[in-house]
Formats: sequence, C-alpha cells, structure tokens
Amino acid sequence: MKALLTFTTAFAWALTANLAQARDLGPDEALRLRDNGVIQSFEKLNAVALAAHPGSSITDTELESEYGKYVYQVELRDTKGIEWDLELDAVTGQIYKNHQDN
Repeated sequence: MKALLTFTTAFAWALTANLAQARDLGPDEALRLRDNGVIQSFEKLNAVALAAHPGSSITDTELESEYGKYVYQVELRDTKGIEWDLELDAVTGQIYKNHQDN
C-alpha cells in the first residue's frame, strides 16, 4: 500500500510539474513581449510558418512559455486541405516542429 501511495504521489507531482512548465500567454502579455523586442513580430513569425508550406493559410496561432522559452504555435491548412502544426522559437524564428496534423 505504501508503494502505491508513493507511486501515486510521484505521478501527481510529475504531472503537475509538466503542466507548470508550459503556459499560454494572453494577448496583452504577447503584445508587451513583442513591443519590448523580446519576441519577433507576429507578422515575421507567420511569414516563417507560411514559407514552410507555400500557398497555405493560417487557421490558428498561440504563444506559450515552455521551459523558459517563448514558443509560437501555428496551425496551417495547405492547398490540398492538409493541416500542419508548427512550433517556432518566438525569439529567433527557428522552426522546432513541423508535422502533419492527424
């Protein structure tokens, strides 16, 4: 019983730690970061994402703080109707992830 309690406690702690590592940033905070030059403009980040899939359109965006980094998430739909999920470093514009949405 003690082992089960220890495992349950460790699992709950790990889950909470992971949730605490990523948080969505609201529009006001995102604009403040952009205006202060901390992150690139959303136009530049969108251009990087669109260049990865020419002819596509943006369907959703989100800015998160993950493990001390600002990550800009972009969802695209290409000309064939395929949806793509991209994650970019909001400071440098580097693409971290670029995969087809399932």
